[in-house]
Amino acid sequence: MSTKPVRILVLVCSTRPGALGPAVGRWLIDAIAPRAAELGVDLLPVTLGDLALPFLDEEDEAASGVYRNEHTKRWSAMVDAADGFIAVTPEYNYGMPAAFKNALDYLGREWAWKPMGFVSYGNTSAGTRSVQHAKQVVTTLRLVPLGATVALRIADTVDGGRLRPDAGRDKAAVGVLDELVRLAHALRPMRERTRSGSGAGPLPGSYVRALTPDDAPEVLVLQRCCWMEEASVNDTLAIPALEESLEQVRAWLATWQTTGLWRDGRLLGMVRTRRVEDDWHVGRLGVVPDLRGQGVGSWLLREAEAAAEAGCHRIVLSTGARSRRNLRLYRAQGYRTESSDDATAFLTKPVSADGAAGVPDGEPAVAG
Repeated sequence: MSTKPVRILVLVCSTRPGALGPAVGRWLIDAIAPRAAELGVDLLPVTLGDLALPFLDEEDEAASGVYRNEHTKRWSAMVDAADGFIAVTPEYNYGMPAAFKNALDYLGREWAWKPMGFVSYGNTSAGTRSVQHAKQVVTTLRLVPLGATVALRIADTVDGGRLRPDAGRDKAAVGVLDELVRLAHALRPMRERTRSGSGAGPLPGSYVRALTPDDAPEVLVLQRCCWMEEASVNDTLAIPALEESLEQVRAWLATWQTTGLWRDGRLLGMVRTRRVEDDWHVGRLGVVPDLRGQGVGSWLLREAEAAAEAGCHRIVLSTGARSRRNLRLYRAQGYRTESSDDATAFLTKPVSADGAAGVPDGEPAVAG
């Protein structure tokens, strides 16, 4: 699981002066903040009235993602960065507030595959009809509404503009947060596939994206399973990919350009690159053992070679000195041994004027 904190926006949806929404929002934040800290969740309260969103005034449809107004761009950035939402909403005439519907209608892709929980308040129905109305809209935007909700009947809950203490209500709010966080983690692969910067991978349903230090846990696991074969062939465990700690992996992910291949939340393979003077270094090319022989490693190597920056004259990589399978493949693709010792072979390949040549059929196991 990624170590990136889950970011939850708590949306106070009423914009009426003197509305109860801000008080309910404050209670909610206070009730769930300790649990949020335990779960590594960032809570960001957002009052829709403070956004000053006029009624939808964009010329293009939200599905286009083309925004001309600064207020839309700011709202888009806030929602896009979030992993989930809790809407604090009253009920107006059997429905949700117009400001809430308007805020939803402004955007499209930014909402997709994120969970939304609800805390409602009202009189006769405690705001539950507002939630039912909202669920019809949010599911159309590919938001995923929670089953857990909190519904507050004003006459039983509010005293002097404040919510009366209620341990049971606090516990119910924590239950909403727990379910929201579980769904946010489960839906992360779906969100990543729709985000800009993600590209199609070589396998059905797979996608690639740049890895960050937040991905260190998955990278550590991938290294341990991939480089054990290298250790066996070379009769040594003194391989950096096997010796590194989580913090060391996190550190190099911050300095290398690393591409990860994903499917359904599983890291299938990776390769890292960086420029050192006029050389383009390729390393940590690895593919999960159950997908070897399907061209995944070859595809990742082609991606790494194609990314060579202008002015680089050669590509440099390394593999175990006894890794005959890897050596045969790399040499067949134009790599030549630059130097070698008892443990490691260092290979280079010139970068052509049109970029490095691709790798045809064949499957490199791992490269240092």
